[in-house]
Amino acid sequence: MSEIQRVIEESVPGKQVTIAHVIASPIPEVYECLGIDELGAIGILTLSPFETSIIAADIAAKAASVQVGFLDRFTGSVIIAGDVDSVETGLRAVCETLRRVLGFTVPDITKT
Repeated sequence: MSEIQRVIEESVPGKQVTIAHVIASPIPEVYECLGIDELGAIGILTLSPFETSIIAADIAAKAASVQVGFLDRFTGSVIIAGDVDSVETGLRAVCETLRRVLGFTVPDITKT
């Protein structure tokens, strides 16, 4: 008789922003695949815990003239769109607020 082993996997996310990236001039197909309006630039955030995506989208939209293009509270993904300066301002506001107020670890904002 062989023993059956059971493995329980558990995800314990830290408080972190893992990606904060600006795509300054996306190709039209990117907008089309995302189903969002072409507004000049796209900002991408991934966060944990995942529910932080709701807070991040709110912070970005209040800090800059951006539209929330996508928000997924089950994966921690947020996409914002607007002109390049606004997207950068929105991402900066999210990272700074999460770091200062909630003690998150945040990366440098990258740009392509």
